[in-house]
Amino acid sequence: MFLDKLNWRYATKKMDPSKPVSEGKVAQIVEAIRMAPTSSGLQPFHLFVIRNPELKSKLKAAANAKDLVTDSSHLLVFAAYDTYTAARIDEVVARHAAERPGTEAALDTYYSNLKAAYLPRDAQVNFEHAARQAYIALGFALAAAAELEVDSTPMEGFDAARFDDILGLADKGLKSVVALALGTRAAEGDWLAPLKKVRKPAYDLVTDLN
Repeated sequence: MFLDKLNWRYATKKMDPSKPVSEGKVAQIVEAIRMAPTSSGLQPFHLFVIRNPELKSKLKAAANAKDLVTDSSHLLVFAAYDTYTAARIDEVVARHAAERPGTEAALDTYYSNLKAAYLPRDAQVNFEHAARQAYIALGFALAAAAELEVDSTPMEGFDAARFDDILGLADKGLKSVVALALGTRAAEGDWLAPLKKVRKPAYDLVTDLN
């Protein structure tokens, strides 16, 4: 049952690098990210799936020496658009028009209004909007990993500017937002593994307005 899998998952603190995640499972997690909803279908981020040990070592140095970066089987880095541009929005329009014949007029109207709203905004505002879409995709990745019983740990707190430099993101018009380590929990050494999951009770988190 899906909720049982969510109870099974936790933010793994130590991974066993000798037990890599299968490429088939990683592909399913990546597909869940691709299928995640985003505002106006813009998908304003790019996903980097990192397996290379040398590259992970460089990123570890920019992540406060987090062993999870190098011990993970795969490190996913979500990088959001640094801003919205007419070209980026037009690319979405062209893709939708190709997949949904006969919708060109409606698409042009909708996305012309979107460009009028987004393009004059400050680049930082647009980046923050794009970053929030990446977090939606991160949530889908976490849920998919749980369903597949792949251990995962979302990570912030890294030096985003150094990540950007290592991955060459500036030339791509991207900025790193959040990372997700995928791997297999270590049998020993993970202090969090044996502890009960703690969450707010529903009555303290949810208000039903009938």
